Amino acid sequence: MLGLGWACLESAMTGRHEHVPPSVEYPETVVKRISFTAGGGHGWTLSALTTPRDKPAPWKIVVVTGAPSWAEYWSPALAALPGDREMVVVDRPGFACSEPHDCIPDIKVQAQALAPLLTAAPGQKILLVGQSYGAAIATLMAEAQPGKVAGVVLLSSYLSSPGPTARWLVEAGLKVLTVIPRDLRNAVLEVSGQPGQIALMKEALTRLKVPVHVIHGDADDFAPIEAAEELVAETHTLGGALRFQRVEGANHFLNDGPVDVLLSVLEACIPAARPAFRWPAWSLPVPFYDLAKSRLAMARAGYGALKSSLAAKTAGRISATTT
Repeated sequence: MLGLGWACLESAMTGRHEHVPPSVEYPETVVKRISFTAGGGHGWTLSALTTPRDKPAPWKIVVVTGAPSWAEYWSPALAALPGDREMVVVDRPGFACSEPHDCIPDIKVQAQALAPLLTAAPGQKILLVGQSYGAAIATLMAEAQPGKVAGVVLLSSYLSSPGPTARWLVEAGLKVLTVIPRDLRNAVLEVSGQPGQIALMKEALTRLKVPVHVIHGDADDFAPIEAAEELVAETHTLGGALRFQRVEGANHFLNDGPVDVLLSVLEACIPAARPAFRWPAWSLPVPFYDLAKSRLAMARAGYGALKSSLAAKTAGRISATTT
């Protein structure tokens, strides 16, 4: 959190929207910044990072980030993503390269604005990931567009029960709102105003029909793991019970840890591909297959003889009638 806070300050002082633009570290063929118009008629221009692919991957992972919402902190994960996956990570409204300048505290409005992210190519499936404060927004997005999401991940979800770090940051931030940079100010306003909206998220969660995965680090001092465990114990969706995964030693920012850990927990939320269908005869032992093949040949020969016999009889009748 101190590193992220310093990055916000440094970027504000230098007039940048990013601490280190991903284009400095990765070519655009690996990590690319894109922009799109917000949904819900809001008209803002929103920014995101994505993984360009020559053809659509079977699964597209959409990440709704927390607060402050900086997609650039997901760049290592984007760059390490295998070629059969796509990922798009958004700067939410009011943060980094996205409009507007002011805070958008209503999670329903944010869900509307981010709706275009759930556009998929034909045959492509979407895994929607809500990180920290973004977990509530992602839940509302999935509930509003049920046919577009194949699975939901609540990653380090912030559920309005702050740990010691979050409590200190919010209390300190509220005292200096007028002097801290825009991204820190908007983050403090979002987090401090979430308790009155968390019921919306929990109600929407019960109406989801797709698998819901709750992933949380046991060293998280920003959003306590106990709150996530309580959510799993108390919530039953239309799609069944929530799946819970504890990540040992992980803190609140799994995206800032080892990339292989983050990608492995996300991959575990994607169903394994079904093996291609094989005609049963090919899987039979060789003697059975040979027997089946010979019986088929005999049947074909018998059908040919019967066809010839019928043809001969028909020709005989025609000849007799003519005579």
